[in-house]
Amino acid sequence: MKFSLLIFCVLSFLNGYNQSVNTPLPSEQQLAWQNAPFYLFMHFGPNTFTDLEWGKGSEKEEVFNPVAMDCKQWCRIAAAAGAAGIVITAKHHDGFCLWPSAYSTHTVAQSKWRNGQGDVLKELSAACREAGLGFGVYLSPWDRNHPAYGTPGYNDVFANMMKEVVQNYGPFFEFWWDGANGEGPNGKKQVYDWHRFERTMRQIAPNTLVFSDIGPDIRWAGNENGTAGITNWNLLDTAGFSRGQGAPSADTLNQGNVNGRNWIPAECDVSIRPGWFYHAKEDSLVKSPEALFGIYLKSVGRGANLILNVPPNQQGLISPQDSASLIEFALLRLESFQSNLIINENAVIFWEGRNITSLLGDENEDVDLGKDYKKEYLEILFNKQQNVNCIFLKEEMKTGQRVKSFAIELYNGDSLIYKNTYTTIGHHRLISFPARNANRILIKIKDAKSNPVLCGLGVYHIPERLVEK
Repeated sequence: MKFSLLIFCVLSFLNGYNQSVNTPLPSEQQLAWQNAPFYLFMHFGPNTFTDLEWGKGSEKEEVFNPVAMDCKQWCRIAAAAGAAGIVITAKHHDGFCLWPSAYSTHTVAQSKWRNGQGDVLKELSAACREAGLGFGVYLSPWDRNHPAYGTPGYNDVFANMMKEVVQNYGPFFEFWWDGANGEGPNGKKQVYDWHRFERTMRQIAPNTLVFSDIGPDIRWAGNENGTAGITNWNLLDTAGFSRGQGAPSADTLNQGNVNGRNWIPAECDVSIRPGWFYHAKEDSLVKSPEALFGIYLKSVGRGANLILNVPPNQQGLISPQDSASLIEFALLRLESFQSNLIINENAVIFWEGRNITSLLGDENEDVDLGKDYKKEYLEILFNKQQNVNCIFLKEEMKTGQRVKSFAIELYNGDSLIYKNTYTTIGHHRLISFPARNANRILIKIKDAKSNPVLCGLGVYHIPERLVEK
């Protein structure tokens, strides 16, 4: 009897343990970040003037001289593009600091720009606040200029730089760590004290989300094409992995882990140009608005965030080619998603025979589909045929990511005209397909970890050329 009781207690403990580790939830800061899923990246520094992508660290400080730099122009364009903020390369691998750091002699203070009195971070921080945009920084641990790189003392330097930028230019909505690790001016590689860096950030900026291959708050999506996995979990196992070469495989970063122990959602990075820094020869190679929309469908449309690089030119301005594409991209999103056919055509949504139109179609309130979700389906009824080619679904992230797979069926009268099965929903799922004339749509949750909880549903007709290929 005692043995049986012991086994029961152990099994109960293990079951509770599994439930706890398999259902991590986002923090308030992560929820806020996921609710603003599109923002700009800006690669800016000596490489802008030397036509390089990875600087050598030996460039003369005087090469950095953006004589017409205007951070307010950056912010006006970012806001017009519908971006929520800007993340700038405060220090790239070459070690050049876009602020007058007390811990380096390779900074704007040693440049000719504004007679050494300029401060990019100060100006951009103020411009972002004025425009109502979030402000973030990329700070590369790799430093090809600093003489202490490759020694234990450099970890002090990097920790102090983090403190310096947080204190002088924060708060930040995102802090970017690149996992690159190469030689310094002394020919040595650095052993980064990542545990110390994490502790430092938690102490000085507890509300700032930190990005790297494995977080701790945001993960890389495993490629620089701007695409998340068709299956995309906000969960990731990080035990046994490290940043850089020790990171999980690209496939794992792209898809996450279905039963991951940590809530670490994906961020998709991509450049509007072939390179990350400005190169005049790429002015004719800026991605088209349609190409950007396709990237949006494969990033934000798969539940990830999109950070789109738009590098300032040698004048210190966003180039007209980039600006034009960004604004047209914003117009495409507006044209595609401003008209939810459920609302505009007075459709009705039923679940278990109950009219829930006001909850999912308009107010976006939580709808718990219950434990018997497989026996029911969401039914969208129109009073006349609608030309449909895009459906939006959203889970309530406060209760975690639960849906493993779902199906969409379109009907014209009693005739089934389209059917397909998909995997995860997550924060934001956009499904597009060749247009069909339908007056009835069924959405069936096929599998979930527990009761699915939805908080958004939309039906759209987007321009046919924008349908995901």
